Amino acid sequence: MKNNFLGLLGLAKRAGKVTTGEDLCKKAVKSGISKLVIIAEDASDNTKKSVVNSCEYYKVRYITAFDKAELGKYTGAESRSAVSVNDDNFAKAILDRVDKIQG
Repeated sequence: MKNNFLGLLGLAKRAGKVTTGEDLCKKAVKSGISKLVIIAEDASDNTKKSVVNSCEYYKVRYITAFDKAELGKYTGAESRSAVSVNDDNFAKAILDRVDKIQG
């Protein structure tokens, strides 16, 4: 199930519907294009706080899942602490898979 989630994230990246990195994610949230933000479990406390604050202020859903290496691997980078999904359909599909993993 975890690979299913990460595979879907990779598909969203290839479709051009993903923004990666803390600063770019916060810009996507602020500009209103972000539909979901995924924060790595091993991101620094400052990064988590900064991204969460942006998401809460602009009312964008966020989850904390996986580690930086996994998020990076599936989005074409070495490691990523934050990933923004910028498409409603991809965001919904990813959240459905997360609910199945956690449920």
